[in-house]
Amino acid sequence: MRLPRRPRLLLPIAIAIVAIVVLFFLFAGIFTDYLWYDSVDYTTVFSGVIVTQVLLFIVGAVLMVGLVGGNMLLAYRTRPMFGPGMFSGASGADRYRMALDPHRKLIFLIGVAVLALFAGSSFSGQWKTWLEFVNATPFKENDALFGMDVSFFMFTYPFLRMVLNFLFTAVVLSAIMAALVHYLYGGFRLQSPGVHASRAARVHLSVLLGVFVLLKAVAYWIDRYGLVFSDRGFVFGASYTDVNAVLPAKTILAIIALICAALFFAGVVRPGGMLPGVSFGLLVLSAILIGGVYPALVEQFQVKPNQQNKEQTYIKRNIDATRKAYGVDKADVIDYAAQGDASKVNVTADSSISGVRLLDPNLVAKTYQQKQRIRGFYDFHDPLDVDRYPDESGKMRDTVVAVRELTGPPAEQNNWINQHLVYTHGYGFVAAPGNEVDSQGLPDFDAKDMPVTGPLAERTGLKESRIYFGESPGATDYVVVGGDGKQELDYPLSSGTGQQNTTYDGKGGVPVGSFINRVLYAAKYGEKNLLLSSDINEKSKILYERNPQQRIAKVAPFLSLDDNPYPAIVDGRVVWIADAYTTSNAYPYSDSRSLEAMTRDLVTDPRLVVPQPRDQINYMRNAVKATVDAYDGTVTLYAWDEKDPILQTWRKAFPGIIKPQSAMSDSLKQHLRYPEALFKVQRDVLSRYHIDDPNAFYSGQDFWNVPNDPSSGGRDIKQPPYYLSVKMPDTTEPTFSLTTTFVPRQGPNLAAFMSVDSNPGPDYGKLRILRMPSNTTIPGPGQVQNNFQNKFSGELNLLGIGGAKVRYGNLLTLPFAGGLVYIEPVYVETAASSGQEPYPILRRVLVSYGDKVGFADTLDGALKQVFGEGAQQAKPDVTKPNTPAQPSTTLNQAITEAQQAYDKAQKALTANPPNWTEYGEAQKELQKALEKLKGAAVPTTTATPAPSESPTPAPSGSPTPSATPSSSPTP
Repeated sequence: MRLPRRPRLLLPIAIAIVAIVVLFFLFAGIFTDYLWYDSVDYTTVFSGVIVTQVLLFIVGAVLMVGLVGGNMLLAYRTRPMFGPGMFSGASGADRYRMALDPHRKLIFLIGVAVLALFAGSSFSGQWKTWLEFVNATPFKENDALFGMDVSFFMFTYPFLRMVLNFLFTAVVLSAIMAALVHYLYGGFRLQSPGVHASRAARVHLSVLLGVFVLLKAVAYWIDRYGLVFSDRGFVFGASYTDVNAVLPAKTILAIIALICAALFFAGVVRPGGMLPGVSFGLLVLSAILIGGVYPALVEQFQVKPNQQNKEQTYIKRNIDATRKAYGVDKADVIDYAAQGDASKVNVTADSSISGVRLLDPNLVAKTYQQKQRIRGFYDFHDPLDVDRYPDESGKMRDTVVAVRELTGPPAEQNNWINQHLVYTHGYGFVAAPGNEVDSQGLPDFDAKDMPVTGPLAERTGLKESRIYFGESPGATDYVVVGGDGKQELDYPLSSGTGQQNTTYDGKGGVPVGSFINRVLYAAKYGEKNLLLSSDINEKSKILYERNPQQRIAKVAPFLSLDDNPYPAIVDGRVVWIADAYTTSNAYPYSDSRSLEAMTRDLVTDPRLVVPQPRDQINYMRNAVKATVDAYDGTVTLYAWDEKDPILQTWRKAFPGIIKPQSAMSDSLKQHLRYPEALFKVQRDVLSRYHIDDPNAFYSGQDFWNVPNDPSSGGRDIKQPPYYLSVKMPDTTEPTFSLTTTFVPRQGPNLAAFMSVDSNPGPDYGKLRILRMPSNTTIPGPGQVQNNFQNKFSGELNLLGIGGAKVRYGNLLTLPFAGGLVYIEPVYVETAASSGQEPYPILRRVLVSYGDKVGFADTLDGALKQVFGEGAQQAKPDVTKPNTPAQPSTTLNQAITEAQQAYDKAQKALTANPPNWTEYGEAQKELQKALEKLKGAAVPTTTATPAPSESPTPAPSGSPTPSATPSSSPTP
């Protein structure tokens, strides 16, 4: 039944309209992408990637269509001249042929179009492999097995595998489709007895099978080089079995495959199925016996009974390659006794620990929010960041920094105009020295408020503090800025309910004043207001892709990114600094690991903002330092490891987009630091590969682990590394460093301490490992934490009474005076009250050195308890025993005074506004009561347990201190 004339005319029109709409939206997406790249001056990346993808798409589509389509046409043209009935008997293929034959051209065209689309897309997706191949840079290092330059395995081998996979796919599809056409058009029949085929069909399929086996021979030969990535042996890389069994087997199989290919080709001139059958059987049998059984026998009967001896050479190759690939081959391992004597240490003479950072960037984000958020639509990224800035004397000190970012308009005013035209940016740089707090235990901000005030802002010459580009969730959305009027909210005024407005005048963003651009972006975001709003004029710009990592990833898609960019004041402007890496999983013999698994710890979000292009890696370099201007979004890439061959390869592919290291300003260099992700990867590698002896590596008895974080509440999650200024034994001054600790695979004691110099200079990136003696037990972080809680359980529990939470900050480990000192800040997070969210306040500092511990309001006080007279005074005076009645009365009185002081502090906190002066006085009274409590619990001449080891009586309604502070939850 035929359709009426009008519907038959409407159908192609409807199809044309749909096609036009789809093409328009496709064009809008591509062209707006070009406009974005043009706005950041990286059009060479856009054009380079697009042109490469288009060319690869065309090549892949043409080759696949040419091979598969050509073989189908050849099969059709060589069909039997007498038609399908040349073989006796009817065939089931006749029915299918008669149904398909009238539409064969349309079906063929649709089929090859789909095939071209999939083949071209797959091939174009390999643009990175192609660009690395054509721009390959030699490593000038040879692998241990074949003696070939490492660049062959990094750049050439992946390309050869890509080409082979493509050709295998094309030949297999060609054989299947040619056989189908021959079958439909009578070239062969599946009937008893056996298969009956025409000469043309037999020749055609024999050639295709011969080509397939020929490719298999090439694949066997290429596979020999892939043995350097084998995981068969004890370690990653070619093992004894691979070298002595698999390698010769691959060579033999390649020769056999060549012979089999020749036998298939011989089937062209010799009729019958004997030669193809013999060649196929020979190929399968040799693959099983030579490629599978023989290596298995060698592994089972030669290697396993003597694995340590047989694998020794290959373990050594793996150790050397892994250490070089991850950049840890020059790490200094220093034996360190860690047996310091506190009584002989002069803390005044050596002040390297008196200025240690106490503010924990993973805890004080809430404190920053409460004291510096100003309005509910601002926020700080959690966790905060650690940098360094000069103090009044010009000396650099660790500083906890953040920028005040915009989360979006209040919920009740969340309309399109407010969201995209008014609430467009955050405002302000907030910083506090890491080693200081004010009298209330709060950060002593030296850059704060709106507009930004404070000595740090003055010393750095901060001129522009508006944050249009940042890490907040609001930065994932677009905003329209600029224009004639000052419509954008800049910051709330300090008096009344007014606000300061502004308009964007930066160079960043894409102009949307023209009608065409407005139409394109309205299509891109599906938002008609972009087209209709009268607030958008010829001076307006649209800002999008505002997250620093997303911007860097877009202009440098060949790099992997650190997941923690940080803000810094550079040349009077706020910029985001991010580390970018070149990674690969093709370094010969190097151990292959998951990047996400190696970098996961207490503070790492497993859902990275930017997906890493290569998660499984065995090579990593911090090749690039990148900056994003927080005001105008300018992205700048600087070559940091200029000797890295992978970076040199990409600089050839995209010349001019990565500036040399010499182009960095001195102001920027002052804020560069060693990247966290690379350090986490290196500490994971060094937990095993600090051992360079293959026999010791095989036994594994000296392998280390990164300890679990003591504040994680018993969860199996690694302690993060910490940025802080550390004085190493072979240095004279503290240096801004990234530090971590190790514990043995079996046991909680300390095995090693590692730091890396994080200040740009001659020692930047120098890894130092202090290895503890294996015959002495040095307390590890978990043991020190338990010791703190057991020693001061009563005092810690009193801090947590009344619903307050005791939160432990970062437990810092520092080498000091021949030993190790542990320093941990203790925060109190008060219970939530009306209109007041809880936030941490620094209340105590814990210090441990050797067998001595200190617990005081300040770091200096705790250090004096450990190293000075304060430690002696804190000891109970056992020379003056008390009678049983005396301690009981004094103890009850001390507990009552502690409760009264706590009630007074809570009353001051819940006042609106909180009375911080009265709160501080109450805390001092509480401290005095705790000292009295400690003195009242002194053991008498009889054996009486101390209060830190045994519960003490408490009046009704008062919480009872216990050995384990159950009211002190961990963060």
